[in-house]
Amino acid sequence: MIIFFFHLSFLLKNYKNDETKAVLQNFFDFCIRQVELSIREIGYGDATINKKMKEYINLLFSIIDKIDSWDKRDSKYKISIFKLFIDDIENYEYYIDYFEKYRLFLSKNTFNRLSKDILTN
Repeated sequence: MIIFFFHLSFLLKNYKNDETKAVLQNFFDFCIRQVELSIREIGYGDATINKKMKEYINLLFSIIDKIDSWDKRDSKYKISIFKLFIDDIENYEYYIDYFEKYRLFLSKNTFNRLSKDILTN
């Protein structure tokens, strides 16, 4: 889930100046709905779902906040972000490299191209 939230955070950060707030909000809402549906399919009750969703939303917003200045930060800071959210991996540099490539991929593609099967305009 955390890796998904990192992907979603980078995607939202990358397109926040290129897309309208309404489009990004619709995409965000869709993603959160899918997470909630997945939790429901596991079989959790409504109270547990509400608690988990609150935790997940807080986690997502925390990740978004931490990566906001990602492109201006050094590797040491980026490693500290991963250590904050993922504590059981050995090669943090791999994740830094991976998300740098992901950011590049996002910058070379339009939001519409990436979300065309998800959102209808």
